Parts: sequence; structure tokens; C-alpha cells
Amino acid sequence: MPVTPGEIVPPTFTIRSVPVYGDAILAPMDGFSDWPFRSICRSLGSAMSYTEFINSEFLVRAFKHMQQRMYYDESERPVTIQIYGDDPEMLVEAARLVETKQPDIIDINMGCPAKTVVHRGAGVGLMRTPVKVARILRRVNAALQVPLTVKIRIGWEECRTYKLIARIAEEEGASAIAIHGRTKEQGYGGEADWDVIAEVKAAVRIPVIGNGDVRTAADIERMKKHTNCDAVMIGRASIGNPWIFSRLDRSQVPPDAVRQMVHLHLERCVQFYGPYKGIVLFRKHAMQYMKLNRLSRARRTEIILQDNAESFLALLDRVYGELEEKQDTVDAE
Repeated sequence: MPVTPGEIVPPTFTIRSVPVYGDAILAPMDGFSDWPFRSICRSLGSAMSYTEFINSEFLVRAFKHMQQRMYYDESERPVTIQIYGDDPEMLVEAARLVETKQPDIIDINMGCPAKTVVHRGAGVGLMRTPVKVARILRRVNAALQVPLTVKIRIGWEECRTYKLIARIAEEEGASAIAIHGRTKEQGYGGEADWDVIAEVKAAVRIPVIGNGDVRTAADIERMKKHTNCDAVMIGRASIGNPWIFSRLDRSQVPPDAVRQMVHLHLERCVQFYGPYKGIVLFRKHAMQYMKLNRLSRARRTEIILQDNAESFLALLDRVYGELEEKQDTVDAE
């Protein structure tokens, strides 16, 4: 419904006292959810910003070196800084340090399936130890003024503790739960189980954010209808299509808009990381924006070897023009 001038719009949901306007949220993704990409997704409709997750041990022992990972712009609020670890004392100290950066929310990752994280008992490794989870959440929550949230997944194939962990999270003061509908063993493959998300939503009274297999704009409403979740978290489907937060599938985005986004995103990467690192880190986004996997290996190598922003953009424009010409020829046939 259209909003009349002066009308007060209620939030979609609240995380304790933090209002969230919108039901589609960019997922925290290591190597992707940095300020350049987050700020773009937020401007296109992502309802809040989650940083990439940060090792609690690194925060405690090298806080000054973690500043870039915690950076956010005021326009991104509400902002959630996500941390991970397995040591209760370290997590408490890390959360206190993070709170000095004045985020709206602090989140503990209990869903990452990466071996380097799980083997130390962090990420989804914590879901095997419910008593430890309770102790961590109780102590971290008591140390903070801002709301504490958690991101989990189903658990392990032989240890599917999602409902137990969700109830513990609520009992120990968590203000919201995001759940990915896959097990540790699935990683990011196979099908996400949306029924699990629905079970968690029915089991707790705090907001639940669903995650997994939201690939199109229509999937946002499908997941909400299927699970009754408060919001939907979108990860991989947003890479190359941040317009999904404006309820647009990639096929609906005009080529000129894609080119403009490539220029804007690269500009922000260079601004944030510097000329060389900015280009290097932007390459993976360029591949997705422009579907460069359709190119020959030699052409992709030529693009990857570019180390100057101006020549990089000029080559991308030229390549994209060639791809459009090929597509026009196919359509004409």
C-alpha cells in the first residue's frame, strides 16, 4: 500500500528495541559481505547489514588490525557485527570490544560449516555442545548493552540440535535467530529444508530469519509463506544480482544498469581497499555481474591480469559489448 505523507510506517519486525524495515537481508558471507558490497545491497533494499564474521581470538589479540572488517557506514543501520569462536571468555571479551564500535546488534555465528572453523569447535561445531552454547550466550548477553543474536543451521546429520539450540538461545537472552536450512555435512549443497525453519519459528517467540535456497525474488515470499519466518536472508543469489533486494531477478535488470553497477562496485572496492587490492577483490564480483564464465579461458586470464582500474573497466566494457552482440545475433536467428 502507498504511504501517505506524514504517515508513521511500523517496522517489519524488531530485534529487541531495534526496528527492522524490510524482510530481505544480505547474509554474512566471508569474502563477500564487506562494506563495498553491503552498502550496495543496503541501498537496493537489504533491510540491515551483517559484517563478515570475525574470529574472536583475533579481535582480542589484534583489535586494531580488525578495524576494516568492522567498518560500516551510518546509512547501513541497523548494523550487526558477527563474531565466532568456541571459548566463552574470549567471546565475552571480543563482544565487549566490538560493542565499542557502536553496532546495533552483535551476532554469534554457530552455523559456519568450514573445516577450519568447525575443527576448533566454533561455527556449527558449537551445535554439538548445547550446554556450552547456553554458557556462552548467558555470559555474552550479560556483558552487552546491545541485542545479541545467533546464526545457526540444522546441526549435524547425526546431531540435529536446531530446535534445542533455538530454545536455549531464546532462554539465554538472544533477541533473534537466523537459521540456514542445511546440515553441516551439506555445506551449501543439496536442498535447504524449509520445514526446519518453520519448526524453529513455531518453537520460539523471538524473530526468526530464514536462510537457504532463496534464488529468485519470488522465493522471498515463498519462504515466508512456507515457514512464517519474519525475514529472509539471501547469500549466494545476491552475488551478481544485488537487485534481488529490490525484488528483481537478474533477467529483469537492463544491461546498462549492470554496467553502471560494475563501475560503482569497483569504485567502492578501490576506495576501500586501495587500487591494487580493490581490483583483485572485485574480480570475483565481475565474473558474476557479467557472467564471464561464458568466456574462453584466455579471455578470462586477460581480465584477471588487469591491475589498473581504468584498463580493467575498459576491457570489461569491451567484453560485455561483444557478449551482447553475440546474444543479439542469436536472438535474430
